[in-house]
Amino acid sequence: MTHNGIVKIDNSNLYYKFLNLPARNPSKPILVFLHEGLGSCEQWRDFPESLSMAVNCTALVYDRLGYGQSDSRAKEISSTYMHEEAYFYLPKLLEEIGISEKLILFGHSDGGSIALLFASKFPEKAAGIITECDHVFCEQITVDGVKKISTLFREGKLRKLLLMYHGSKIDLLFQEWSGFWLSEEAKNWNIENILTNITAPILAIQGKNDTYGTVLQLESKLKKINSDIQILYLSNCAHVPHFEQKQKVFDTATNFIKELPDM
Repeated sequence: MTHNGIVKIDNSNLYYKFLNLPARNPSKPILVFLHEGLGSCEQWRDFPESLSMAVNCTALVYDRLGYGQSDSRAKEISSTYMHEEAYFYLPKLLEEIGISEKLILFGHSDGGSIALLFASKFPEKAAGIITECDHVFCEQITVDGVKKISTLFREGKLRKLLLMYHGSKIDLLFQEWSGFWLSEEAKNWNIENILTNITAPILAIQGKNDTYGTVLQLESKLKKINSDIQILYLSNCAHVPHFEQKQKVFDTATNFIKELPDM
């Protein structure tokens, strides 16, 4: 069972979707999926619903401001855009749609960084965290990867694909997202200092062929996070493990979630 809705936050409309609503139980966590830097609800495809059914847990997916079916951003993004999402927009969304349960955060790329930020700020809210190819600091490979995808966007094929999901917002969205990661400010972007505040168990997933980050992202988490942490470092996998190694990610995530204390 799916329920779609629109909620107004800070005078802007955000699109969200509940999946597997019959499984909702006040004593159990809700899965929250946080999409990548060029992602949206629809770009997850069937993965969130399949995982929510496998673990018998209601899931929430939503389009961040400027993405998908949500409104365009009223102001330019800054180096704190992920902090703003984790500390303001996500908590406000949860409040407005009546989610008081604990959360299992599943974040991909930017979404993974947002998940870590949220869990560090609101440790009492996080029952578990799954991150895929997220960043805790900026590497040269990150900058090089954004340069390459910017070329693909200018050539037109990638823009045409993303246009299907983001509509007329795509040009501004891509310009601001890539503009930040290619800026001098981004080279000093780092959230390693918040990792010690995380208390929830973590499953950290990284592709060995990721074109935006290296194993150093995993090593940083292992050194700085004090809670239980599992690592899934995947061969033959780049930046989208839940598609490129779908079964392995699905099975590992399912087992991780089922073993969480709050489940």
